Amino acid sequence: MDINSVISEIRRPKPQNDSPASAKRASSKPPKKKTPAKRATVYFEVEILDAKTREKLCFLDKVEPNATITDIKNMFNKSHPEWYPARQSLRLDPKGRSLKDEDILQNLPVGTTATLYFRDLGAQISWVTVFLTEYAGPLIIYLLFYFRVPFIYGHKYDFITSQHSVVHLACICHSFHYIKRLLETLFVHRFSHGTMPLRNIFKNCMYYWGFAAWMAYYINHPLYTPPVFGEDQVKLAVAIFLFCQLGNFSIHIALRNLRPAGSKTRKIPFPTRNPFTWLFLLVSCPNYTYEVGSWIGFAIMTQCLPVALFSLVGFIQMTIWAKGKHRSYLKEFKDYPPLRSPIVPFIL
Repeated sequence: MDINSVISEIRRPKPQNDSPASAKRASSKPPKKKTPAKRATVYFEVEILDAKTREKLCFLDKVEPNATITDIKNMFNKSHPEWYPARQSLRLDPKGRSLKDEDILQNLPVGTTATLYFRDLGAQISWVTVFLTEYAGPLIIYLLFYFRVPFIYGHKYDFITSQHSVVHLACICHSFHYIKRLLETLFVHRFSHGTMPLRNIFKNCMYYWGFAAWMAYYINHPLYTPPVFGEDQVKLAVAIFLFCQLGNFSIHIALRNLRPAGSKTRKIPFPTRNPFTWLFLLVSCPNYTYEVGSWIGFAIMTQCLPVALFSLVGFIQMTIWAKGKHRSYLKEFKDYPPLRSPIVPFIL
């Protein structure tokens, strides 16, 4: 063997070890995974100006993009403790609509530097407190007239009840209505807004308490005369009143079941197996329809002018509310039933 053969033998590459053990070791190594590059979080800067004076009130730095309007209100409250979240109205335009609490910052038509305008809504009070105050007043006031407490009708009538059965029946129906409302406020209603301006409670109480006193004064007056058509008129009126009260309660239960506790979810209300809810086929706010029907029944029962006026004023106000809710349904839900009217089927 010459020297060249020896050199070529040394330089020849050695064969790889293809034994099963080596193959197993090679296959046991997992492939390396590529770690995705972390995306940097883009924070927002929020400037809050007074909607009237355009004065700069607050500047929030490094606000999370998924922060809600509620979060921003809480941040703003830390620098201005006098304006608690329920008192704040934040909007994109000084004269625009208030943003919803659940709106998310990154979904708003703003850049990474957002400008919001603040408006003070004034002192607030919870809806539950408002309703309890509104409804407890008429209940107590009516009973004061019914029992004829002193200084109302004269000393000779103090604590002397009426001899007419319709007067006692009217007291039962009136008390039943407001006790039902109080219980619904505590156990049935779910409010989309937690508070309302404190000043409104005085206006609302004047309306409910004032009409209750006016109605009760005449119905429980010693000179009150029963309805013209006697018991037949009263029986018909009681049937209307009770029918509408049951209908109103059924609608409130149906609306409660549409909204989970603690949420502001809105859905299209539809009739259920309860026949009283079938009025949803024709109107958007059957609770108002039944409410007006109850007071019409009460007016027929008592044949009292103040009750008729209260029913008329209530109908006008509830028509305004019903039209507003009907427009809201049409705007929010494209598949909203077109046959429905706001409060009176096919008419209004």
